[in-house]
Amino acid sequence: MTTTAPASATKGASLRRSLGLWAIVGLGLGYMTPTVVFDTFGIVSDETKGAVPAAYLVALVVMLFTAVSYGKMAGAIPSAGSAYTYVRESIHPNLGFMVGWTSLIDYVLLPMVNCLIIRLYLEQVFPAVPSWIWVVLYCAGVTTLIYFTMRGTSNVNMILLVFAIVVMAVFVTMVVVQLANGAGDGTVASVKPFFHDGVTLGAVLTGATVVCFSFIGFDAVTMYAEEAKTPRVMPRAILLTVLIGGAIFLVAAYFAQLRFPTNAPFGEFTDDPLPQIGLIVGGPVFQAIFVSAGFAATLASGLASHASVSRMLLVMGRNNVLPRRFFGHIDGKTQTPTFNIILVGVISLLAATFSLELISAFINFGALIAFTFVNISVIAWFAIRQGRRHTAKDIVRFIVLPGIGMLLTGILWVNLHADALIGGIVWAVVGFAYLLFLTRGFRRPVAAFDENQPVTGFNKAV
Repeated sequence: MTTTAPASATKGASLRRSLGLWAIVGLGLGYMTPTVVFDTFGIVSDETKGAVPAAYLVALVVMLFTAVSYGKMAGAIPSAGSAYTYVRESIHPNLGFMVGWTSLIDYVLLPMVNCLIIRLYLEQVFPAVPSWIWVVLYCAGVTTLIYFTMRGTSNVNMILLVFAIVVMAVFVTMVVVQLANGAGDGTVASVKPFFHDGVTLGAVLTGATVVCFSFIGFDAVTMYAEEAKTPRVMPRAILLTVLIGGAIFLVAAYFAQLRFPTNAPFGEFTDDPLPQIGLIVGGPVFQAIFVSAGFAATLASGLASHASVSRMLLVMGRNNVLPRRFFGHIDGKTQTPTFNIILVGVISLLAATFSLELISAFINFGALIAFTFVNISVIAWFAIRQGRRHTAKDIVRFIVLPGIGMLLTGILWVNLHADALIGGIVWAVVGFAYLLFLTRGFRRPVAAFDENQPVTGFNKAV
């Protein structure tokens, strides 16, 4: 059995253990993009009939069970990996490949969804400008930047994160004052955002499948396992990322729902009402600040996701999972995987036509598959491989809890947008056919494509 090695293993070095607990939590929260709660607010409010916080509460419960499973697997396999690493090591490499292939949807579409959110911001602020212009400018700018350099720091991420959270705190304060003066529902304490006449469990579950998109990123902290000061902090970091992120989403959604019981104030901009929320709550000046916070958080996430998927495609090319000549190429001058970077930029141009609801559903398809199999991995690794199933404590920890997590993520998965289910299943079928080709009908082992897997000839400047 193999485990994932550090990216620098080919040079006999190791990743520097310099990240403490809160640095890792900050990276996870930054990847989650806290302001996304306002981007999807209109969509979820419409789906749930005005019960956005209820959808977030359901999603948070599901994510907590899954976070516990991620923590267990990060402790058992302390390598810079993800869901497919855990499935590959605990169950079978071929199944790990399929989970990884399905998760590839997330990686490829996340840069596009960030572009889409930026487009929705700018077309509201500058309605006279054709929206496709913003998409082209964004894709050109981000692609060009990453084309020449893929460097970034956790310090920049933390600055952007703190800025976004401070602006959100100002928003909540302003809304509380307005509610006390009779705006919206005219109260700061109500169960209406969670339950009222017309709200059904099915509608809340459908809304929860949308807001799962908000939590994507908590699992990304597992990639810092080899850079944590001690591997023991990883389970806590994962759980704290979900808890703090979920608390931010819940508080913001609760007060936003009280202030905006219906989508009527947003007019035609329910797809992404963040700019309208800022305008109505604080006027043009606060709108500019609010949009700036959302813009900064989304841009940071866009840069990170674009660079990440380009690197993952590079590893897949170098390990002959994808055609090496194209995907394994590194430019001699820029020392970046230029073909991959341009490809991701071209795919992101589709943000000019797709809706946020549909793209987030496609992303959630891959994420929920990954989350489900991480829960299964806990059972496979601890209860089956290690035989830890003979005491009540072990049965609860390694069978019952991950079993509940698996069931809950499965429920959300079947409640996804129908188009996302169809498209995701087609993608999985293509992946299975490709797996048959790579393994010559399962007659030889499949190559790994963990984005942190060592790559022959990989230049550390990338």
